[in-house]
Amino acid sequence: MARRPRRACGGLDWKGADMDSSSHSSVAVIIRTVDRPDFLRRAIDDVSAQTHSGWTIQIVNDGGDPEPVDLAVARARSTGIPVEVMHHRTGRGRSAAANAGIEATVSDYIVIHDDDDLWDAEFLTKTVAHLDAHPADAGVMVRTEIVYEVERDGIWSEVDRASFWPQLEQISYGEFLQSNRAVPISFLYRRAVHDKVGLYREDLHAVEDWEFYLRILAVENVALLDGRPLAFWMQRVGAHGAAGNSVFELAGDHERYDRLVRDEALRAYVASHGPGLPLFLARLVKDEVARQLDMRKNPVDIAVDRARRWRQNRRGR
Repeated sequence: MARRPRRACGGLDWKGADMDSSSHSSVAVIIRTVDRPDFLRRAIDDVSAQTHSGWTIQIVNDGGDPEPVDLAVARARSTGIPVEVMHHRTGRGRSAAANAGIEATVSDYIVIHDDDDLWDAEFLTKTVAHLDAHPADAGVMVRTEIVYEVERDGIWSEVDRASFWPQLEQISYGEFLQSNRAVPISFLYRRAVHDKVGLYREDLHAVEDWEFYLRILAVENVALLDGRPLAFWMQRVGAHGAAGNSVFELAGDHERYDRLVRDEALRAYVASHGPGLPLFLARLVKDEVARQLDMRKNPVDIAVDRARRWRQNRRGR
């Protein structure tokens, strides 16, 4: 039976506690998918090309047509690929799909491999080796490359690449507070993390990965595996419907849930410490932004602005 992680925070020390006795640490690869059979087949092939052998695939079909998913699973099993599948009759959302896959599996490590993203063949070999050798790290992230692709005659083909956060030197809580600097395809972590910080928040229909990273980084270390990119975030600018990327299709949701997460944290701080510091910082930031904008203006613009403010003040008397 799958071991179900507790949703409440605990005090688990995983240092060596979640390792099996085999020579290869086990990895549960969770693939979330909805009505994208071509991408799903590509993702399964991508995992099967890994040089690390201690993995199993758990597909979560979150409300999509089950028939093409079952065909992809049958195709994979016919070649010996270890894969399981679960179908949700109706879509439950990205977080619920991830949690369902996590709770249906047993492994040392977990990674979310969405159906449209890809890996270098050594992703698991290198990340598993790092966590095996560094028991103090809760997880490890890798250099990531954005791969732009377009559809031509029914086939998605690469047209360009760009580095994702090339200036990133380490995985730090402070930097992740500003904005998300990782995508699920780039992050292998210990299953025991969920016992300590909980599962993905199912009330968040976007930024659920970022919010999860914040909970981890607030209490544990996550390493950055430097070097060549080992994860590829596939993007299809302009694609809509099933082929679209959540970062574009759910752009409004990303902004809304980002503000929600920040506002929750701010209210929690005020409840414990009062509004003094947030009030001070809000005005400080406002004044600093205004000062920086003034520094970019030429002397004539500054004089005009001062004259305008003087006239406004005169009329207000």
